[in-house]
Amino acid sequence: MVIDSYRKGWAQRYIREARVELAVAQADPKMASSLIFNSMKKAQAAIYHVLGDPVLIESIIQEKASEENIGEEPVLRCLVEIERSIQLAANLRDQQSEGTFRVAENLISIASEIVNLFAGEMED
Repeated sequence: MVIDSYRKGWAQRYIREARVELAVAQADPKMASSLIFNSMKKAQAAIYHVLGDPVLIESIIQEKASEENIGEEPVLRCLVEIERSIQLAANLRDQQSEGTFRVAENLISIASEIVNLFAGEMED
C-alpha cells in the first residue's frame, strides 16, 4: 500500500510530537496527565493518517469501541483496543500512574511500527 506524502508527513509528525510530549511528561509531573493523554491521541492520529481518512476512521472506531462484539478483523480489533486504552486513560487522568505512562509508551511504539510499515522508515 502506498500513501501520499501529505499523510505520511502528518503521521511522522504526530509520532515525533507524541514522543516529545511523553518525554516532557516524564520530566514534569505536574503536566504529566495531560501530556500523556495528548501523546496517546497523537500516536492514534498517526495511525489513522497512514490508514486513510482520519476523520472517517475515527468515527468508525468510536462507534465500534462502544460495541461488545467487534468481530474477528485483526486491524479493527487493534484500533478498537487502542481507542479503549485511550478512553481508560482519559477516565483516569487525575490518577496518572507509572502504568499509564507505560501504556502510552507501548502505544507510541505500536503506532511507530504501523507508520513505518505503511510509510517506510521514519526519519529521526
